Amino acid sequence: MKKISKKFGFAMVATLISILVLSACGNAKTGASKGDDIRLEVIAKGFQNDYWKAVRTGAEKAAKEEGVKMNFVGPKDESAISDQVEMLNDAINKNPSAVALAALDTNAELDDIEQAMSKNIPIIGFDSGVPNAPKGAIKATASTDNYKAGALAADKTFTAIKKKITAAKKGKPVRIGVLSQEVNSLSITARTSGFIDEMVKDIEKMDGVGKGKVQVTGHDKFANKVKPQNAIAIIEVRIPAEVTDSAGKTEAQALLNKKDLISIYGSNEFAAKSIINADSAIAGGRIGKNKVIAVGFDSGTLQIDAIKSGKFLGSITQNPIAIGYNTVKLAVKAAKGEKVKDVDTGSKWYDKANIDSKEIAPLLYK
Repeated sequence: MKKISKKFGFAMVATLISILVLSACGNAKTGASKGDDIRLEVIAKGFQNDYWKAVRTGAEKAAKEEGVKMNFVGPKDESAISDQVEMLNDAINKNPSAVALAALDTNAELDDIEQAMSKNIPIIGFDSGVPNAPKGAIKATASTDNYKAGALAADKTFTAIKKKITAAKKGKPVRIGVLSQEVNSLSITARTSGFIDEMVKDIEKMDGVGKGKVQVTGHDKFANKVKPQNAIAIIEVRIPAEVTDSAGKTEAQALLNKKDLISIYGSNEFAAKSIINADSAIAGGRIGKNKVIAVGFDSGTLQIDAIKSGKFLGSITQNPIAIGYNTVKLAVKAAKGEKVKDVDTGSKWYDKANIDSKEIAPLLYK
């Protein structure tokens, strides 16, 4: 047998090492192929309500199914933008296989998003997603069509208050209250806008009404130019200065104390809870059947109890478990270099009649 020279042997080893290095680099660019190799960083908006706990439940289920490692974090509440920015920065520095983000403020997180792009780390949006992110940064988003969901809440509310609006044509305008948690989150502002726009359309379509008869006031983001003297209905939007129970309750009370109020809408769990807490502080209460019609969004123990007792007409539920579940599924696909597209996780109306049904019960959290 012919003897192989040391020089030739070293050359072969060097060549093999080069092939292995290039192969590893290639895998890094195209994404991990096995679940064991995939590490996901999921950054929610906060943990101040049970909604995000339900999202996490769905995410954990998908991570277990896929056999991937997942780190699920979020700031204390949805006003803690700087905390979320720091969490995103930490996540990117870990060089994960993919990142899932429900952004509180995209502009504040642009540097980290661009860093992820430079590292070829795919980002999946969820809940309200990552609005106005750089082109190509967000591979797909798992979320509710919040504008459509807000419109559904308006249609259900309108049906319940139509007679009172009709009567208002002969006298002073009636008032419809809207309590929104804040104006930074695309999901909350979309369901607020969806409610307002649809309510305006529903009222303007009434016989003898026409355009320019609904004033929207209370916050510049949603206000229109209709004068109160020309309106048969006034939609007043209230937004607390901070996301605390006391601030939410104060704004809800400001609406409930108005004698011309015929309905009130809370655009998320926080807002709905604020309405319930504010009403409990009023002797005899103002919301309920044959009183001020209250409609909410999401769920939670207080809201569910309010619907079952008749205090609330009903609410809109998202599918938070499906949001978390689909977020992780999309992130895993993106990590593997597969093509992904947006997923609408849906929304449904629930009230006293269907709250315990097989269709609705699994979507609610306490």
